[in-house]
Amino acid sequence: MSSSLIDRLEADHVLPADAFLTLLMQQTPAVQEELARRARAVRERIYGKTVYIRGLIECSSFCKNDCYYCGLRRSNQNAQRYRLTEEEILQCCAEGWQLGFRTFVLQGGEDPALSPDCVARTVRAIKKRFPGCAVTLSLGEHSKDVFQIWKEAGADRYLLRHETASDAHYRRLHPAQMSLLHRKQCLWDLKALGYQVGAGFMVGSPGQTKAHMVEDLLFLYELQPEMIGIGPFLPHHDTPFAREPAGTCQETLFLLSVLRLMFPHVLLPATTALNTVDPHGRELGILAGANVIMPNLSPTQVRKKYLLYDNKACTGEEAAESVAQIDRTLQKIGYSLTVSRGDPVI
Repeated sequence: MSSSLIDRLEADHVLPADAFLTLLMQQTPAVQEELARRARAVRERIYGKTVYIRGLIECSSFCKNDCYYCGLRRSNQNAQRYRLTEEEILQCCAEGWQLGFRTFVLQGGEDPALSPDCVARTVRAIKKRFPGCAVTLSLGEHSKDVFQIWKEAGADRYLLRHETASDAHYRRLHPAQMSLLHRKQCLWDLKALGYQVGAGFMVGSPGQTKAHMVEDLLFLYELQPEMIGIGPFLPHHDTPFAREPAGTCQETLFLLSVLRLMFPHVLLPATTALNTVDPHGRELGILAGANVIMPNLSPTQVRKKYLLYDNKACTGEEAAESVAQIDRTLQKIGYSLTVSRGDPVI
């Protein structure tokens, strides 16, 4: 049964909801191995054995939201707050540029102090100082007008994980004032404005069922994003979900392979969360079909302050040390980093 479902998925890039549910219920080692083998073949046919890198700059740990799973939530009085200046961000980019990074990702909470004009000014400065680079923003939900300001300033991509496509499950993870409908509308607005759009979801988050995962897969198929970021849910000790079990590496790898077969051309990261839940998570993610890695370019003194979850991997290494180690690790499994903006192959 599972082989025929994998055949259908590879051929059609989507399954009916009941067939997806059947596939997700068959997460045996043999099925995972077959999925990963197929996913690698698809990924290597399109992207070869090179891996794109993005320089992650965690620009602010302030957030106005109160999501129940996040260590940066507004109600966490123990969170260490900081906000990088424009010059600090440019210094991070300069270090990354010297190491071969051609994409910079500005990620932060929904910080009211990061005004539309402030972000636009920083984007313009990055594009001017590092011509030919791509700038990705991951700064939460905003109006279409704000997204347009940032697009006109030069932003190329926007990451906004939808976290769950089920309204009931969304309400389990977020306070009442937040809306899945609005989050999805932001994604549609970003697509309409011409961004390369990234969405995605947590694997194993509290209350998540296989049926919820099917809703996620079908929503992503409808959206057709250029990037998909998934990673295991990891609890943070200062949140309401502190005692909830973490998502697993195995299930995340399974879904990475499913996503590669659904979206042969997508940019699919092996995330820091995956490397946190398993010390070999990054390499396993690449072998499951991922083709992007996002080393941290943030100043080392702030990395331990940007804690979305406990025990975050890779908080102390200098960027140069981190990149060299990643490249050595990838070469052991037959892959290598490449100097590129890392746009999706269409």
